[in-house]
Amino acid sequence: MKVFFVGAGPGDPELLTLKAQRVIAACPVCLYAGSLVPPEVVAGAPEGALVRDTAPMTLAETHAEILAAQTRGEDVARVHSGDPSLYGAIAEQIRLLKRDGIEYEIVPGVPAYAAAAAAMGQELTVPGVAQSIVLTRMSMKSTSMPEGETLETFARSGATLAIHLGVRALREIERQLVPHYGAECPVAVVYRVGWPDQEILRGTLSDIREKVRTAKITRTALILVGPAMGEVEGFEDSALYDPAQPHVLRPVRR
Repeated sequence: MKVFFVGAGPGDPELLTLKAQRVIAACPVCLYAGSLVPPEVVAGAPEGALVRDTAPMTLAETHAEILAAQTRGEDVARVHSGDPSLYGAIAEQIRLLKRDGIEYEIVPGVPAYAAAAAAMGQELTVPGVAQSIVLTRMSMKSTSMPEGETLETFARSGATLAIHLGVRALREIERQLVPHYGAECPVAVVYRVGWPDQEILRGTLSDIREKVRTAKITRTALILVGPAMGEVEGFEDSALYDPAQPHVLRPVRR
């Protein structure tokens, strides 16, 4: 048997990859993180499959389900939101699988920052404005951040920041980022991207906290900060399609 860590994307069932759909449809056991993965995503599980929401379960309890499936010789679809490689909490699960000699495979999914950019209809890397994206989070009540991985450290680069688990810490985010980006730096807060109740709030470091408070958003939101998040005018075209910049697939035309 094998355990498949399946990236379910941000919530829209149509953003499942073909492989993710195929794996879910083939596994007799489907364990999904119901707090972040809607039931529609796992609706394609085979008839008679064991489908369990792991939101109220502990690591030991979910692993017990996997061990039971191993005894029965049944593959498991372990479905996580977004892409499992980012804040998927799969490292500790993989450690247990390795300990018990259970084979596993990771099926990537659409990450929240990519889905958020698509929902806003924009590119996150604008020539001459921002060419890097920092994926990070606030520690708050969750696992602490390693020393050196602070917003202030990342802000010095001027890159676009994609901040997870931070919608309740907007005051602290503002405090740390304003000295580097300025109070009028564009910010977008994307709530439950890919879900029917998706909401996008745009503002600046100085006013986004009040907008979020008014909208009563307290969880499941991604914060995007940086100059590229605003209406950027006058930026240069990318050299990728510049006729004056030939490359191996587009040689000089004579």
